Amino acid sequence: MQITSHGAAGFVTGSCHLVDTGSSRLLVDCGMYQGSKSLNRLNYEPFAFDPESIDFVINTHAHIDHCGLLPKLVKHGFNGTIYASPPTADLLPIMLSDSAYIQEKDTEHENRRRLRKGLEPRQPLYTEEDVEKTVSLIQVINYNDSMQAAPGVTFRLRDAGHVIGSSIVELFVENKEADETKTVFSGDLGQWDVPIIEDPTFILNSDYVFVESTYGDRVHQKVLPRKEELLRQITRTCGRGGKLLIPCFALERTQELLYVLSALKNEAPDFPPVNIYLDSPLAIKITEVFKKHPDIYDEEARARTDQPFDFPGLVCTPSVEESRQVNQLDGPAIVIAGSGMCNAGRIRHHLKHGIWDPRNTVLFVGYQAPGTLGRILLDGAEEVKMMGSEFVVKAEIAKIGSFSAHADKDELTNWLTNFKEKPKTVFLIHGEPDTLETFSANLTSLGFNTKIAEKDKPLFKEADGWK
Repeated sequence: MQITSHGAAGFVTGSCHLVDTGSSRLLVDCGMYQGSKSLNRLNYEPFAFDPESIDFVINTHAHIDHCGLLPKLVKHGFNGTIYASPPTADLLPIMLSDSAYIQEKDTEHENRRRLRKGLEPRQPLYTEEDVEKTVSLIQVINYNDSMQAAPGVTFRLRDAGHVIGSSIVELFVENKEADETKTVFSGDLGQWDVPIIEDPTFILNSDYVFVESTYGDRVHQKVLPRKEELLRQITRTCGRGGKLLIPCFALERTQELLYVLSALKNEAPDFPPVNIYLDSPLAIKITEVFKKHPDIYDEEARARTDQPFDFPGLVCTPSVEESRQVNQLDGPAIVIAGSGMCNAGRIRHHLKHGIWDPRNTVLFVGYQAPGTLGRILLDGAEEVKMMGSEFVVKAEIAKIGSFSAHADKDELTNWLTNFKEKPKTVFLIHGEPDTLETFSANLTSLGFNTKIAEKDKPLFKEADGWK
């Protein structure tokens, strides 16, 4: 057996791990690179493997950096099964269709520029037709059920506590002598004690582990609990007549915000009488999926008797015209809009109309990749260029780190130390280079044998003790 990370190796995004057992080939995830222009270009490179040779894919969850290249895989010949949990299976058509729309629109814009320069037009990375073919290949598998996907290859999904439907993969592979090797892929692990979804599942044993390391060098800000810090930002901004602009990822972060905001409106006597605008067609659709799966909520969410995703003062604005009306508001408001890193979507229009106004606050509640507009703002830029114009940054720029859907260093370490016996090797994926080095040193000091994955380089061969 041989495993090669073709993405999320030295990077946070682009999850794609090829497992070759000798008799079958499978992928754990097939995600898109997100962030700087140089990273985005990697999405257009040919796969480092033949898509037709892949027998099946296990998709850990529906974030685009874990599933966004599935239609490209299908476009180039993959015709196997895509396994996913029930919520992920419901989310994939929504997420991939939105991604295809972006690919086609971006290509139209690029081809107008290329036409003016006398260059040949480009084809989109994939289209809605490719998405439809991809969706037809999805097969649902429930948490904790075992699936024999190929001779000698069995896997099981466990709750990763990251986003609704997110999964840890336990992969069991037999060799010719019927000895079994277990490999665990963490997917993205969530934080403990967060709203709506269950905590990540502890895995008790494995020969090898691939663990995400996005926040492996830091502990999330917890000076104030997230509800209190969010309320502080709301009252300060609305008190000076401004808008609280929240760039937000459509999947999970938006729903978690709605969950907390609905609780604050009910509990906090100083919550201002302002509307909360959900200005993201994608997030609106995803929220409907959340309503469909209360069976995997945590105990606290199941016990709530109100409607945390549909409450007085919440205004959904799916149309472009409704979004423009939000921009024209002069009084205080709370606006949740995509995209989460400000590289696209309606949030850029809200920033265009409000980044220069000192009454406003831009509040980040998620990871900002290097090279994105969100990271540039967080790094203290005094001016930014977007949508063909330059804007002075006068709005307050703030962040709440504790809203992250990723486990931090302490939580990742806690998850690993709960193995009854240390794995033979812990492979570190999903992290920026400095973060990976720091997390590796931390784990080494605790007695773990670690290895940092390198893109397109096999992580082990039979000669290394693998069968």
